[in-house]
Amino acid sequence: MTKSEKVNDILKILDTYYPTPEVPLQHKDAYTLLISVLLSAQCTDVRVNKTTPALFKMADNPYDMMKYTAAEIREIIKPCGLSPMKSKGIAGLSKILVEKHQGQVPQTFEELEALPSVGHKTASVVMTQWFGKSAFPVDTHIHRLAYRWGLTNGKSVEQTERDLKRLIPESKWNKAHLQIIYFGREYCPARRHEWKACPVCKKYIRKDLRN
Repeated sequence: MTKSEKVNDILKILDTYYPTPEVPLQHKDAYTLLISVLLSAQCTDVRVNKTTPALFKMADNPYDMMKYTAAEIREIIKPCGLSPMKSKGIAGLSKILVEKHQGQVPQTFEELEALPSVGHKTASVVMTQWFGKSAFPVDTHIHRLAYRWGLTNGKSVEQTERDLKRLIPESKWNKAHLQIIYFGREYCPARRHEWKACPVCKKYIRKDLRN
């Protein structure tokens, strides 16, 4: 079986289990999605979705958010972890959006990644899930699964992103990104993983990971 045939089969499996995956983070526009993705770093989407209602009730746009200090923001987002860094990022990027972007979230990687606390993965999520631009967000979760399935030998998420973009048709990037997230949580977890019961791993797990 060629690598291309393997990828096509994995995509069919993902389509079977998650034919219409939805964005897991609750949001109403580009700004609330950006903030939610920022908060999701080293935090579960469930926890973020429980925290953002209170935050967005206080301020759901950069004009209102910039009225609050990082300390005030931190009090609300503490459950998401890394609150000192994240609160400074939210306060800082909100101010920049107002002063440099007329309160709008920019639509280029360069401008997004120039914002405080916004890395490539966060920018990729906003670009593809809100603006519909071509991107394949890869975090450590997707990196782990791609390695486990033998789709990459990359030593970093950057290499894994390049490999997945090369292997998966561009038109399927956003859908596949979401499918892998959902599939991994339910069938292919990092811990206590029974690979023989996993619909993908029982066919494609790397031989060196079988035990």
